[in-house]
Amino acid sequence: MWDVIKSVLAAFFGVQQDQRRRKDFEQGKPGAFILIGILLAFLLVVIVFAVALMAAG
Repeated sequence: MWDVIKSVLAAFFGVQQDQRRRKDFEQGKPGAFILIGILLAFLLVVIVFAVALMAAG
């Protein structure tokens, strides 16, 4: 699972290595990448929202 998280984070920042990307597509399960991607995107939104509230208040 940690490999999936690292791959999704690397993809978020656009620094995914081609070799790693190929391995993910060949061996990874799409559902895991989709779920982790959605969770990490939600976490990012929550963090940005919290920072905005702290800055405004």
